[in-house]
Amino acid sequence: MHRERRDPRPDMRQKVEQLGLLFHTVDGQPYWNEAAAYVFEPHEIETLERVTNELHEMCLFAVEKVIERNWFHRFGIPEPAHSVIAQAWEDDPPAVYGRFDLCFDGSTPPKLLEYNADTPTSLLEAAVIQWYWLQEVCPAADQFNSIWEGLVEKWKNLKDEGCLQTGRVHFGCMDSAEDVMTTAVLMDTAHETGLEVNLMQMHEIGWDIHKQVFVDQEGLPIRTLFKLYPWEWMIEDKFGPMALKSYRKVQWIEPIWKMVLSNKTILAILWELFPGHPNLLPTYVESPSGLASYVRKPILGREGANVTLVDGDGEIQTPGPYEEGRFIYQALAPLPIFDGNHAVIGSWVIDGEARGIGIRESDGPVTQDLARFVPHYFCPGNPRETRQ
Repeated sequence: MHRERRDPRPDMRQKVEQLGLLFHTVDGQPYWNEAAAYVFEPHEIETLERVTNELHEMCLFAVEKVIERNWFHRFGIPEPAHSVIAQAWEDDPPAVYGRFDLCFDGSTPPKLLEYNADTPTSLLEAAVIQWYWLQEVCPAADQFNSIWEGLVEKWKNLKDEGCLQTGRVHFGCMDSAEDVMTTAVLMDTAHETGLEVNLMQMHEIGWDIHKQVFVDQEGLPIRTLFKLYPWEWMIEDKFGPMALKSYRKVQWIEPIWKMVLSNKTILAILWELFPGHPNLLPTYVESPSGLASYVRKPILGREGANVTLVDGDGEIQTPGPYEEGRFIYQALAPLPIFDGNHAVIGSWVIDGEARGIGIRESDGPVTQDLARFVPHYFCPGNPRETRQ
């Protein structure tokens, strides 16, 4: 694994905008950065794939234990959601996607930093933008990236196996470019299978007091809803009690049991269940005296906000809105530095299977919202699945 410098395509902005990436530049600085690329060896890709699949299985095992042992209080999950989560887990509803954030330098074992299991973003960049970059710039190379195919296959299976209550899927998100673009990928892959899709902003979702169902802008009942909106926010909203009460009337994607995995307390639970695992970091819900270097993270934090990094050189803190919440303490795994850039790997899981990676890099040791997305490729010894 190494980082190589490259010349961006002269018409890069136009090409990525045509593919839907409108926020390629933020405040004059590149968000999509093709002035570089990360190059992997095939065995490194195989390692990432294997580790991602194993971590996913471990996470499912951990959810099972949390529900069996009624550990919801350890996550700060409100009591009214406990039985709904347990029932949803028993029902085994569709779970489409998630993204592990990994620390990996190409030689030492990948380490799990966190699991974005409920509302992961940067999907457009990983599934689409870097793939088309590869086809134009490095057509003889390959990329660990069948994310799009995995999403299409999942929607097709849901449709063909009768898992959806109707042939229409509603998609809800907030009014931000990043959320809309991520949701658009999910919509496009669903539409490719022949499903009818309907995009809504979350505030446009209504409640029919007579039928006791959620409805869309036209007053039609919502039977399947992909929502790029965290469950912890939803159950605290005005209509949160209705979402819990009527949970089985809607096919929620992602399902409510993802509340367990999207909460960083799961990192401490994993370490408790799998102590010493080579792909986990020692993690605790209370500040441990035995960790000289560690990262303090809010259990419901996002985009690197309110993170405190402590090591022998001192302390680094990032601002944000989560200072009053709960925290976990995770042993420090410094991100590898390439040409002065701190790189983190986002490894995508689609329908429970590793399907590709995206790489973001930052100037400092904490990955935040403006971290740059950089494409990757590898030259395979044996051909992998590629798109036609």
